[in-house]
Amino acid sequence: MKKTLLATAIAGAMAASGAQAATVYNQDGTKLDLYGNIQIAYYNVDTGAGDNDDADEIADNGSTFGFAAEHVIYDGLTGYLKLEFDDFKADEMKVAGRDSGDQAYVGLKGNFGDARVGSYDPLIDDWIQDPLTNNEFFDATDSNSSIEDFYGTGDREGDKVTYTSPSFGGLQFAVGTQYKGEAEEQNEAVENESRASFFGGAKYTIGGFSVAAVYDDLGIYDATATATGEEFDAGDQYGITGQYTWNTLRVALKLERFEAEDDAFDDVNFYGLGARYGYGMGDIYAAYQYVDVGGEDFGTTFEDAGLSGDFPAEAEDEEDSYNEVIVGATYNISDAMYTWAELAFYDRNDDEGDGGAVGVTYLF
Repeated sequence: MKKTLLATAIAGAMAASGAQAATVYNQDGTKLDLYGNIQIAYYNVDTGAGDNDDADEIADNGSTFGFAAEHVIYDGLTGYLKLEFDDFKADEMKVAGRDSGDQAYVGLKGNFGDARVGSYDPLIDDWIQDPLTNNEFFDATDSNSSIEDFYGTGDREGDKVTYTSPSFGGLQFAVGTQYKGEAEEQNEAVENESRASFFGGAKYTIGGFSVAAVYDDLGIYDATATATGEEFDAGDQYGITGQYTWNTLRVALKLERFEAEDDAFDDVNFYGLGARYGYGMGDIYAAYQYVDVGGEDFGTTFEDAGLSGDFPAEAEDEEDSYNEVIVGATYNISDAMYTWAELAFYDRNDDEGDGGAVGVTYLF
């Protein structure tokens, strides 16, 4: 499961099942909630490594413990925070080091909208990618995956400031920045400098239909090579998603693109269609995505861009285009507990990534 989806997935499961966070304090306009979950899964995934290419494991699937607090500053203005911890390794009774976590942010909300600062899901994740595959274990690849492969970083959540407007007759917009200062740990191959990105989006909702568009200039990945002084532009990320909900059926269509500015990297387009149906005791869901990798330079090293380090092996062997199919179902055991099963087929070389998984989640 994509860890950046965890909070959204758990919140959706809680709303659907009726489970509630525990309110441990609620007095004089101040409220503190305690919530969490244990997620354990068994998976078997093809590694694409040859004859003995299946990897299986009973594993923690993103167990989380969190706090949510808010207090009324005055009528129409509320301060709030959220703090979430994960990587508990529930399958082995181990706790990861505290250099890991999920989300941590503080903000203000009211009639003016919502302003927050801290670490939380990217806007393109919430508005564009989640409607397609907000799954338990397997997800469709997306432009965030491309960024992580190309630039060797998974930091799409930290050091952000975002303003989200209220709804104006169904129209809502959001703008923000992700900022990395000179004190941040950086690759030795690039000059130590401050960098900032700009992202923004708009969403329109009418009845059961909504459409959203998001853009991110990926400015925190722009860099200047230490050895050559060559400037590197990471490119742009954007997408649009439309979804329609009718009773317990939701259908979503996604068009997403990672547009590389440097010749060393390729543009990647993502065309996805997903559906989720609530049958009463759980959900049945499926998604199809076509991933189109353009150009002929896929697998070029960072050195060709004036930086250092090779592409990940999986990127070097990737085909120019491929299809992804994911199907799954959940079954509610109780208001706070459910099981699930998923299958995924990624159409990659040597069936890499294909597999199945089953699991159980308990949440409060």
